[in-house]
Amino acid sequence: MRNNIHIGVNMEFVRHEDKSFEWGVKKAAELGYEYVEPMLHWGRELLSEAGYFHSVSMLDDPLRVKRAVDAAGVKLSGFSAHTPLCKPEVGVEYLKQAVRYAAECGAPVVNTDEGPKAPWTTEAEDFVLMRYTLGEVARVAEPRGVLIGIEPHQQYSKHPDGLDRIQGLYPSPAIGINFDTGNSFLCGHDPYAWLERVLPRLVHLHAKDISAKQSGAERGKVTGTPVGCACGDGEIDWARVIAICRNAPRDIVFSVECGTVEQAARSVEHLKKLLAA
Repeated sequence: MRNNIHIGVNMEFVRHEDKSFEWGVKKAAELGYEYVEPMLHWGRELLSEAGYFHSVSMLDDPLRVKRAVDAAGVKLSGFSAHTPLCKPEVGVEYLKQAVRYAAECGAPVVNTDEGPKAPWTTEAEDFVLMRYTLGEVARVAEPRGVLIGIEPHQQYSKHPDGLDRIQGLYPSPAIGINFDTGNSFLCGHDPYAWLERVLPRLVHLHAKDISAKQSGAERGKVTGTPVGCACGDGEIDWARVIAICRNAPRDIVFSVECGTVEQAARSVEHLKKLLAA
């Protein structure tokens, strides 16, 4: 039996609107998204506190997030909780808190990546540090039923072997892959072959398209990008991505990563048409 694919949006789509988290969740629902992927941060941040930025502090009550999504009629696909796995003095406690936060408000996945790394550590040292971080986090995630999505985004995960190596550092059913179509493409790889490779371990997908202009300027020169263009406007073949993900062992949310409300509106329209077909 084939799985279900749902459409969500990463909250970065309202970054330039100067509005609150709650405003962004309502806007996602108005556009027709089923899921949202909020971004978490530590401590207090001036623009978020004033209601001019979408990120949520992990000092806030997790039920703030649950109330917002319930009121808007959407669900949580996961949290964007990117913190450097290579720096355990930051990553361990940040991700452990993100997992506990996710469990309390009902988010099934916490997404992260390995970098940036410290400039003075060796590759061998970095992999020991990452294994320690992932081991500590997995021990918190497993009993809570929260999954960790490792994303291709930085110096070691910019190629398939490196991403596999990171994901396999600590043996845990809680550690999977959050595949990013745009990052994998910009790294210079075939995103479809890479997606097929990680499909059995896929827990979440960042639906990021890359414009022809950005591709021409950056492909093979960067490890990723914060957001892409509207899905359907760029280089990614979304019908092909959907066909591959239909064979994943679990239901998958496509969390659109784009930079504006207008791009988010066109993305959900494009993806819904393809899913209906």
